[in-house]
Amino acid sequence: MTGVAAIDAILSIDLGAVVANWRRLGAVHGAPCAAVVKADGYGLGAAPVGRALQAAGCRHFFVAHLAEGLALRAALGPDAMVAVLNGFPAGADGAAGLTPVLNGLADVAAHQGRPGIVQLDTGMARLGVPPEEWSQLAGQAPLFLMTHLAVADQPDHALNAMQAGRFAAARALFPGVPASLAASSGIFLGPDFASDLARPGAALYGINPTPGLPNPMRQVVRLEAPVLQVREIAAGAPVGYGATWVAERPSRVATVAAGYADGYPRALSGRAIASFQGQPVPLIGRVSMDLTTFDVTDLPGLRPGDALTLIGPGCTPDEVAERAGTIGYEILTSLGARYRRQYQPA
Repeated sequence: MTGVAAIDAILSIDLGAVVANWRRLGAVHGAPCAAVVKADGYGLGAAPVGRALQAAGCRHFFVAHLAEGLALRAALGPDAMVAVLNGFPAGADGAAGLTPVLNGLADVAAHQGRPGIVQLDTGMARLGVPPEEWSQLAGQAPLFLMTHLAVADQPDHALNAMQAGRFAAARALFPGVPASLAASSGIFLGPDFASDLARPGAALYGINPTPGLPNPMRQVVRLEAPVLQVREIAAGAPVGYGATWVAERPSRVATVAAGYADGYPRALSGRAIASFQGQPVPLIGRVSMDLTTFDVTDLPGLRPGDALTLIGPGCTPDEVAERAGTIGYEILTSLGARYRRQYQPA
């Protein structure tokens, strides 16, 4: 066994990459883009992300909950539109001037006389005014009409064209009202999915909006966990809870300071690949609450105090998600509060 180090895991967030992704998405869309910064900016910090995008020219932001909207308003000041996707009771935002997304006729009635964004359900059967009630909105003049695509990450799915057609028909009932159709993946579906304002979220943070194709977005996140200890073990020795991994040869095991309490999923047990100086490092045994173990037998130069890259080049959020059996969105939004966060300026 070699010595012990005690430093924090570091989550680095490249705000310049976020801004570059926002600009790239706007260029593909051919019209302005908002920024979806719900779930604390997909786990990366709504305030710093929002301020960087506002400085770059973004003027429309979307969050999910009222509390998120109030916090973002405090961070951005009065000049940006901050829309709350889940809506909120009339007057609940006080003097914050948030924009409610109106997801049903009752929402429209409750916010009568106050501009909001009307969401139309065109085929997702989630939030939004259903088609049989659209005629009851006649005479309304919302700030925007919006809808949400259910399968935009599957370009050939028939529901995409069906939803776009329904939304186009609905827009005819509201002449002159601007519309918002595409989110991250929808931006890449072509001109039939263009609108006055796109609403990218995950793509801003480096998640691939075109699954199965090369990722057009820059990577934003790097997660590095310090090696606390390196242990020499004999062939036949088990590692971790449940003894699920047993050394087939004399091995060196590095234990790092990150686990499922930090949002590094337990489902990665025995599946993840980290990296050290560009070399792959396999995860062995189970991910535990605060600690994870890796086989560094073939990295004789690694010592306590060095850091393994858990998310970054060679192990992007999408790649980590695939090994965990989930999606990159969940990986990012699960990143824990114990990391020491470092922001690279835009």
